[in-house]
Amino acid sequence: MVGTCTSPTCAWAVALPYRVLTMAPPLLLLLLASGAAACPLPCVCQNLSESLSTLCAHRGLLFVPPNVDRRTVELRLADNFIQALGPPDFRNMTGLVDLTLSRNAITRIGARAFGDLESLRSLHLDGNRLVELGTGSLRGPVNLQHLILSGNQLGRISPGAFDDFLDSLEDLDLSYNNLRQVPWAGIGAMPALHTLNLDHNLIDALPPGAFAQLSQLSRLDLTSNRLATLAPDPLFSRGRDAEASPAPLVLSFSGNPLHCNCELLWLRRLARPDDLETCASPPGLAGRYFWAVPEGEFSCEPPLIARHTQRLWVLEGQRATLRCRALGDPAPTMHWVGPDDRLVGNSSRARAFPNGTLEIGVTGSGDAGGYTCIATNPAGEATARVELRVLALPHGGNGSAEGGRPGPSDIAASARTAAEGEGTLESEPAVQVTEVTATSGLVSWGPGRPADPVWMFQIQYNSSEDETLIYRIVPASSHHFLLKHLVPGADYDLCLLALSPAAGPSDLTATRLLGCAHFSTLPAAPLCHALQAHVLGGTLTVAVGGVLVAALLVFTVALLVRGRGAGNGRLPLKLSHVQSQTNGGPSPTPKAHPPRSPPPRPQRSCSLDLGDAGGCYGYARRLGGAWARRSHSVHGGLLGAGCRGVGGSTEQLEESVV
Repeated sequence: MVGTCTSPTCAWAVALPYRVLTMAPPLLLLLLASGAAACPLPCVCQNLSESLSTLCAHRGLLFVPPNVDRRTVELRLADNFIQALGPPDFRNMTGLVDLTLSRNAITRIGARAFGDLESLRSLHLDGNRLVELGTGSLRGPVNLQHLILSGNQLGRISPGAFDDFLDSLEDLDLSYNNLRQVPWAGIGAMPALHTLNLDHNLIDALPPGAFAQLSQLSRLDLTSNRLATLAPDPLFSRGRDAEASPAPLVLSFSGNPLHCNCELLWLRRLARPDDLETCASPPGLAGRYFWAVPEGEFSCEPPLIARHTQRLWVLEGQRATLRCRALGDPAPTMHWVGPDDRLVGNSSRARAFPNGTLEIGVTGSGDAGGYTCIATNPAGEATARVELRVLALPHGGNGSAEGGRPGPSDIAASARTAAEGEGTLESEPAVQVTEVTATSGLVSWGPGRPADPVWMFQIQYNSSEDETLIYRIVPASSHHFLLKHLVPGADYDLCLLALSPAAGPSDLTATRLLGCAHFSTLPAAPLCHALQAHVLGGTLTVAVGGVLVAALLVFTVALLVRGRGAGNGRLPLKLSHVQSQTNGGPSPTPKAHPPRSPPPRPQRSCSLDLGDAGGCYGYARRLGGAWARRSHSVHGGLLGAGCRGVGGSTEQLEESVV
């Protein structure tokens, strides 16, 4: 592609004949070469009114041309395929005023890529693929007035990204991005800002007073965000009286899920009947025009504590979680006040969550007392009291806390020492650990002294494998407890304590030692034994199954052989009449046989009647015998009929046919 040059030097060179150019002195050729190199090959250069414009739009560029004239005032690089910007791209271009990089594929801007553009007034970066703007991405243009960043994929902008041009910026366009937060502190410190476009983002909250210092702001677009409410701001009241205000504000916030309650009553009182904002909630106002809803319907509901922890008992050193849930419109803000009437804030030991949960990581005796849950919203407040009791663990021999909490490895020794000091160990029922296996053991104890009330039992134990002290709480009605998940082949020290209720509200829970025990778990079964048992069991199963299958096959073959032999056998012939044939002699007259009664039916039911045998055979044997007998009987009947003639009696024939 041949570059087009419209500068006077290039135009004069084009007009010269070829022969003149070939005869020109070296100085003229150098002048022509310098004029042609000022414009990049695929661009168009214009030098009008002593200002050089380099037009490189729609040129398919993959990067900023390196040979752009450094005296360029206007540089247009829109609608190309540039992907990144760095400091060398605009180095020494101190006179550049207008830079257009719209609709490229820019994903990264290096630190101080615009560092030399001290005269830049307008920067267009819209329609690119920027995801983040760092602190140094826009460093350099200290006189920037128009910054267009719309149509990108921005999700984060560093708080100091706009610091170099806070005093000069007039137009800021951040629309059509993925912003949930913007650098509100930087935007609020732009006194010359006239237009701020934040529409079509994911902004869900505006900090109070974010626009209080923007006295020159005339247009604020918050359309199509996720704003449910707007905090009162003096800026919005400027749009109420356009004549009295030096810079009336044009405010747009349609397309947001507005929650029309008392928090937006201040905004409703700004008469703006020409706007089309609608309410998204509460259900009674959903879908109605914001400015058409009467002020009396912008109401709130005071907080109501729906449920909360009333009383909580924890052991000293354990975590305590106090819960408090409140309802209201708008959603109440939750706070906690401790026993010392001070607001409980987040610290290394305690943490208050926005949903009303207070969590104390490691409780001590000083944490015991009454806590107050406070729920507040613009309609009022509600409170609830939660009582926290911290059960003290047994300490040194005299029961005081001066000796500190016993370590996990000397639990039995410290407990026995305390018992000897009290002198009650011998009178208390013994604690026994029975039915010990590799991973479990059954702890048993007696009912104790009936005069001492017991609130609950506490089991403390630790092993030689793990020095961690483990606690188990058992109801007062139980006198057995099964310990599970023990370490095989380990030694355990165990002590049982009885917890009695405190005498007064300020007293600590009394603990009394019932006894201690020492036991050892069984070693774990070797893996090879278990594997051998599985192998032997599987082999035995396969052997028994093989014997059963072989027996079944033998039995089946025997049945088949027996059935085939019965089918091939021959039954003896049983003929009703036997006729002899002579050569010419008279045929003997057959003797008349008396009619026989039909044979009785066999007692056992068979599928075929096989005559006198009366037995039941296999199917193949019965079928073969029946057909053999039928053929023999019919043969004998035909012989008799041939001797008697056609008119003979058929009684004997019917009798002989099955």
